[in-house]
Amino acid sequence: MRYYALISTDGDSRLTVEPQDGLLLDLTSVDPDLTDLEDLALAAALTRTDVDGVASGILESGDADRFDLGEVMDNSRRGEGFYRLDRPFEPPEVWAAGVTYKTSEMERRRESDTPDIYSSVFAAERPEVFLKATPERCVGPFDPVGIRGDSEWNVPEPELAFVLYRGDIIGYTIGNDVSSRSIEGENPLYLPQAKVFDQCCSIGPCFVSAASVGDVANLGIQCTITREGVEVWRDQTSTSLMTRSCEELADWVQRHNYLPNMSTVLTGTPIVPPPEFTLLEDDVVTITIDGIGALENDVQIV
Repeated sequence: MRYYALISTDGDSRLTVEPQDGLLLDLTSVDPDLTDLEDLALAAALTRTDVDGVASGILESGDADRFDLGEVMDNSRRGEGFYRLDRPFEPPEVWAAGVTYKTSEMERRRESDTPDIYSSVFAAERPEVFLKATPERCVGPFDPVGIRGDSEWNVPEPELAFVLYRGDIIGYTIGNDVSSRSIEGENPLYLPQAKVFDQCCSIGPCFVSAASVGDVANLGIQCTITREGVEVWRDQTSTSLMTRSCEELADWVQRHNYLPNMSTVLTGTPIVPPPEFTLLEDDVVTITIDGIGALENDVQIV
């Protein structure tokens, strides 16, 4: 099932589930102690079941309040309404993998002054993984993502993301790894500055349980960028082109490295805007992944 976090104008948090398209049932209205996804994951771990089983049990125990997902999304987009979409959960750490698709390796080689390092990591046993964002740098659906004011070439990177709880993958969401290509291309040692800055990452619009997402090795990914109401770029691909599995990346990122519960890992992107394209302030980036939904953010210079 898909889970959405709502927040009211007075800061009230609600955890909702979408049992059928467009209908949100408010788990918090049945169990007031259950206000976020981590609460649900903990309950699943303690009862040795999964989040969908716990959610179904809660819904069976009471009459949940209802929300219309389309209405909530429209209100969130316009900044109106009492309840709006929030990040589906708060990731204590966001990590990312790089060069997990052949097209990504080719593009990094093209833009870099030291291209051979990208070929080497693409073929290596050990993947590229790096810390992408802290909770303060990670935004949710319809929040603005940031682009660096000192970079001339900024791009979105649409990615499938998985969520870890007690070391295991419990579900998936969409991630936008906003990056400065000009800074990274100038020198690979500048990677932290190219990747980590204010509002450098977004996740959402929801969390989908591992049991519900389907075959993560064959999900369609699409990214569109709209400028002043006109679509200026679009591309699409599939996770079937990934050369590393989510399980492999989960293993590597946790080797000798404790990750707190609900840490999130972005799995890389094969969708690369052309060199002549850069994000501009007020652009709108929409990333869609099959079985998850669409993550939409406008762009802000930070």
